[in-house]
Amino acid sequence: MIISENSEPNRSQFNTLLSSTLEALNNEAVKSPKVISTLAGIKLESYIGKVMSELAVGTIFEDSIQVIGGQKFPDIIAQKLYGIEVKTTTQNHWKTTGNSVLESTRVADVERIFMLFAKLANPIEFRCRPYEECLSEVVVTHSPRYLIDMNLPLGQTIFDKMNTPYDTLRKKKNPLGHVVDYYKSNLKPGEQLWWIDNSNVSNISIKMWKNIGREKQKEIITKIMVYFTEIFGNNSRKKFERIPAWLVTREGIVTPNIRDLFSSGGKSDLLVGNKLYKDIPRIFLNLFNSLTLVIEIIAQTSYIELSEYWGIRTTEKNKISDWISLVSEEAKRISDAQHLDIKKIINEIIALK
Repeated sequence: MIISENSEPNRSQFNTLLSSTLEALNNEAVKSPKVISTLAGIKLESYIGKVMSELAVGTIFEDSIQVIGGQKFPDIIAQKLYGIEVKTTTQNHWKTTGNSVLESTRVADVERIFMLFAKLANPIEFRCRPYEECLSEVVVTHSPRYLIDMNLPLGQTIFDKMNTPYDTLRKKKNPLGHVVDYYKSNLKPGEQLWWIDNSNVSNISIKMWKNIGREKQKEIITKIMVYFTEIFGNNSRKKFERIPAWLVTREGIVTPNIRDLFSSGGKSDLLVGNKLYKDIPRIFLNLFNSLTLVIEIIAQTSYIELSEYWGIRTTEKNKISDWISLVSEEAKRISDAQHLDIKKIINEIIALK
């Protein structure tokens, strides 16, 4: 991103031009509401550009107003330093979805941008504010975008909430990562972001559990065993609370009852080498039989992601041993597993593979 050395020359004159433009637009909305109501998209951008150009005659901004058009951000620029982003709504409110957090189409050199919002519902009205003052949240359509609220009180922008100025955020190498960290820090237990980053986008379609193949089912169940070690603990239904959000957001799959995936009861014996372990609860038998895939998934998952799932700080070197310890500690809460040393059994099985 190219950053101008002199970011706001002639700011007071530009504020005057903006005020005059806004006044002219609102006067025209009163005089010719039917005409204004037919303007949308590039038509409105061109109309506003024409008004600004006429009002700029005789000022330092004369002949500098450009309507960019296309997918560029912002829509109109003045002296290649100031920008106007035009938004509209046909509803009787002052909110709409704004531009991408990434601002990958931002016009080079434009440093200060203003939001010019047209409410085309009766009564038609135009409002204008500094861009960053009316961005309340980040929402997701096909990518994370700002939510615009022209009535947003000062001090309540998304940037105030993140304690990061707009200009600081937009100039970051990875602004989306900063936004993700903020929203993650405000999640409640069991909640997840359904958008993370480009490497963790969920499937575009949502599938029912019963409609996916057995191999895929096995892979997902094994991932749950790795990421959500609380399922090996007590019999409370709370131990499954975190899984549905993950299943939908990361795998694009819905199942009516997560508990059903792990509820097959009964006990059985297991021979590990020359030693026979008796009366092993079914959930641990399933785990022991899946250990090869478990270790593979742990190896393929970054220690940073595993730390988030587990709620502890692990490392690339220790992540397998940390997972074993977590499962072992959870197992101590199950009365039917009190006679078993889960950590020892897991290590014995791994040693034999």
